[in-house]
Amino acid sequence: MFNKDAAVREPRKTSRFASKRARALARVVGVEKQMLDSEILSRVDHTLLKMTASWAEIKILCDEAVRFKTASVCIPPAYVKPVFAEFGKDLVICTVIGFPLGYTYRPVKLREAGRALTLGAKEIDMVINAGDVKNGNYDLVLDEIKAIKKVCGKKILKVIVETCYLNEEEKIRLCGVVTEAGADFIKTSTGFGTAGATIADVKLFRQHIGPKVKIKAAGGIKTREDLEAFIQAGADRIGTSSAVKLLSGGSANGY
Repeated sequence: MFNKDAAVREPRKTSRFASKRARALARVVGVEKQMLDSEILSRVDHTLLKMTASWAEIKILCDEAVRFKTASVCIPPAYVKPVFAEFGKDLVICTVIGFPLGYTYRPVKLREAGRALTLGAKEIDMVINAGDVKNGNYDLVLDEIKAIKKVCGKKILKVIVETCYLNEEEKIRLCGVVTEAGADFIKTSTGFGTAGATIADVKLFRQHIGPKVKIKAAGGIKTREDLEAFIQAGADRIGTSSAVKLLSGGSANGY
């Protein structure tokens, strides 16, 4: 049952006026019309990945995700089993592997992914080894993504490239790698790096990613205007802990 004490107000069906920031962001992506809150929430991976996340906080997150029909909940691997037991098919469970630094041994990442899927996860967000990118070893990145996608099968695999540590050439190369590897999404950020998603990176990905690969923007998305602008720029998913609060008139905190 939904925790009434932790409840937030129902998101507004529409917003009467766009703020100056909203109009400015809309102009960046060439769109003036605001989206319905339900449209935004349907693209949100409702996220709680902080180190100290408690079961009470995770349960509130999941209650909100069910109530507001978000795309998924993105939670630490340790909570996949209890969330699946509590919510079953009411939720799409996403979890992370090799998180947040990405330089875990490949066999460990493969085991993490397989275990999470067995316990009830339907989507996996993996972190690449950025050291391989810096060393020019794109073949190793490709092979690792392919191996993890093989474990995932028809389940969704999102590849976190941590854009804040990459130059433009590396970002473009990784678009090709993620496409060739057969992953379902390229994802901008862990939310634990020096910066999160940017409109420029989403637009760059949209130009260079394959037609079957989608884009997830995550990290540093703090306003309703941000949510809409990233979607209009080309993000198919948004990773944030703040969407429900933002669309209910609150302020952002966390991821």
